[in-house]
Amino acid sequence: MNGEDNSPSRRRVLQALGAAGVTGLAGCSGGGGDEATDAATTEGSAATGTETETESATETAESGSGTFYFAQTKSPLDFDPLKANDIPSLQVVERIFDSLYTYEEGTSLTPEIADGEPEVSKEGTRYVVSLKDGATFHNGDPITAEDVKYSFLAPMREETENGSEFTMIDSITVVDERTVQFDLKYPFGPFRHKLAWTPVPKAYREENKQAFNTSDPLGSGPFEFVDWQEGDYVRLERHEDYWGEPMPEVQTLEFTPITEPTTRVTTLRNEENHVVQTVPPKLYSTVEGISGASIQEQPGLGYYYLSFNCNEGPTTDKKVREAIDYAISMDQAVSNYVEPAGQRMTSPLPQSLIDSWGFPGEEWSQIPHEKDAEKARQLLEEAGVPKDYSWKIIVPPDDKREQIGITVSNALQSLGYSNATVQRLDWGAFLDKYSTGNENDYNMYTLGWVDEVDPDGYLWYMFHEETEGETNGCYYSNDEVMSQLKQARESPDQEERKQLYTDAITTILEDRPHLPAYNLKNSFGVRDSVKGFRAHTISSVNPRMAGPLGTVSIDE
Repeated sequence: MNGEDNSPSRRRVLQALGAAGVTGLAGCSGGGGDEATDAATTEGSAATGTETETESATETAESGSGTFYFAQTKSPLDFDPLKANDIPSLQVVERIFDSLYTYEEGTSLTPEIADGEPEVSKEGTRYVVSLKDGATFHNGDPITAEDVKYSFLAPMREETENGSEFTMIDSITVVDERTVQFDLKYPFGPFRHKLAWTPVPKAYREENKQAFNTSDPLGSGPFEFVDWQEGDYVRLERHEDYWGEPMPEVQTLEFTPITEPTTRVTTLRNEENHVVQTVPPKLYSTVEGISGASIQEQPGLGYYYLSFNCNEGPTTDKKVREAIDYAISMDQAVSNYVEPAGQRMTSPLPQSLIDSWGFPGEEWSQIPHEKDAEKARQLLEEAGVPKDYSWKIIVPPDDKREQIGITVSNALQSLGYSNATVQRLDWGAFLDKYSTGNENDYNMYTLGWVDEVDPDGYLWYMFHEETEGETNGCYYSNDEVMSQLKQARESPDQEERKQLYTDAITTILEDRPHLPAYNLKNSFGVRDSVKGFRAHTISSVNPRMAGPLGTVSIDE
């Protein structure tokens, strides 16, 4: 995610949420410890983190073999990009397959298979994309408009976890072999980002979908699939006839899953891996102390928060929510339990989106209160919350989010509310409770949302009434905000969307259905022999071995 890179990627996925009918939502695999292993996977599917997980690497990272060793936090599950929906899988998939558009710096799109920007017409409901001449799959077949059409429609037809990514599409038309036309049911502001999707070879995939997903994914990218031993390694080889540029400098790319963070860092120290993914807060100093290695990091696209139950109980009262804000210092909690692996957030949007859209982040940062216990006590008394009220804060199995919950319960106890408890639940139990809106289940909860590239991806799924009981467990009610969020997602005009989101976010922060907490970094331990590696804000882009910003090499 992201800093916690087991989490889902840009394909909208709540950290830990499984809800039918909402795009990309899936279960979470999770343990506690210094890094949550949130993922769009089934709980318990992770490989066991032990020293033996690196035995497939017959030579060390510094051996001069031309092989680049990358340690993931868990094993991939799928290699078919139409099915893949977890970060470990997508990190492999995006080396094998190119997309219509890809991400350069941050959330800026650049054409990859597409030949320039899409032509947009009909008040934002029609997008026409032309394909580059000469773009081919690994078997030499050209990438056609029919392949593109198939790749956008198949996830819905096959009811994959990615299917509801494209529910706004009304029809897709093959104009000619290299031109495809998308017609939308309504203007959808973020649709340009939906075009960062991966065409697959229709005829080849249809021959054997199971093999395409597990042993024979035929891609169009700079690397070819060679071998996969689940829980052990994935091995890719450079495709010598790659149609695009630049050509990777590395001959072989090998991914090794190592779930236990200390073990992962040990492989970096022992030069078994060139790069290891996700450095937890407690291990930053350890990595920084390794001779011949350093940390590279980039703020991710996460949003971690404390949410209030605005449906039932005392937290339906804005005064109570404001009292909790006064009762704690979120700045101090993030400093104590998240830094240096993450950073404070004061709005529901990551800084990269605030910067790219020109949102008033500085103004928003003034809305959260400084700690003032007396003011908190006064507001709780005004709201009439009895001192014997039993406060219930539920948290998922992640130390950082649990500590945020404990910070709140300790503050309430210091104010005389002795029945304030934090309940740490496994993912299954947490998911059963956190979005019911039932006071008996929770007054507050902590959770996170990761890797969206448009404000809609955060605000609609966290706050809009249409997502209550799914991704929205706060049940926030404000008719004006609901209208603003709907208008913004259906407007093709960027400036109009910016103003609508600015107004909506300002009101949300003042009403406090959430208290924004932190964002995690995409962090990597990197050997000094690695040249050209750049941590990317979008988790699945890592490790980009070749692309718009250059190539990665090993200085033997």
